[in-house]
Amino acid sequence: MKHGFWFLILALMAPVVSAADDVNDPFEDWNRAMFSFNEKADRYVLKPVAEGYDTVTPKPVQTGIRNFFNNLGEPITMVNALLQGKPGKAARSLTRFVFNSTIGLYGLIDVAGGMGIERENEDFSQTLAIWGVGSGPYLVLPLLGPSDVRGLTGRVADRPLNPVQWQDEVGATELFVMRGVQTRAGLLGVEPPSAGDPYVLMRSAYQQRRDYEINDGIAVDLFLDDEFFDDELDSTAN
Repeated sequence: MKHGFWFLILALMAPVVSAADDVNDPFEDWNRAMFSFNEKADRYVLKPVAEGYDTVTPKPVQTGIRNFFNNLGEPITMVNALLQGKPGKAARSLTRFVFNSTIGLYGLIDVAGGMGIERENEDFSQTLAIWGVGSGPYLVLPLLGPSDVRGLTGRVADRPLNPVQWQDEVGATELFVMRGVQTRAGLLGVEPPSAGDPYVLMRSAYQQRRDYEINDGIAVDLFLDDEFFDDELDSTAN
């Protein structure tokens, strides 16, 4: 699931969010309640667990786990790249999945990356956007964080393509939890700024992040020169 928790988007995008906020947010009361819930869940559960994991797990092992979950996202990227008319990206994702799943020991080693085959990132929400489907109202989901109606639809549509869903219920839950802990551990030490309304900041950050992804990094040019954004995106990509 290249899609992370709410704090992933907020932490990565906070330094470059513009003051403009034109997001369609008719469910703001619900969204603010879920935002508050997610903040408390992170403070009292997710962050402490991630800190413990980071303390006891060697960095090379963490890298292997991150590579493993990145590899599980390749089928999603491959199918959506085809649906978007991007056969080159689809071919690269298929190649990465085959090489990393075999030579790379089920994705633990990014063999394809070492060969110069860079990881792509496409999902069905992006596909719908390419097809002209609007984002719809903004939504904050419990634990999963910021989204919108199009994004929620994309999550549901992408699920059958994720090998995690091919496991039984217990196995899928274990993998989901492990991925969440690994993602949060990668953000330790990266804290969002305290100035302003954090809810509005997150909402703006989510919209700009999605615009950036949908347009393959072209729409929001100011991100391209931000070293913080580039470094963090590379280290936490999902």
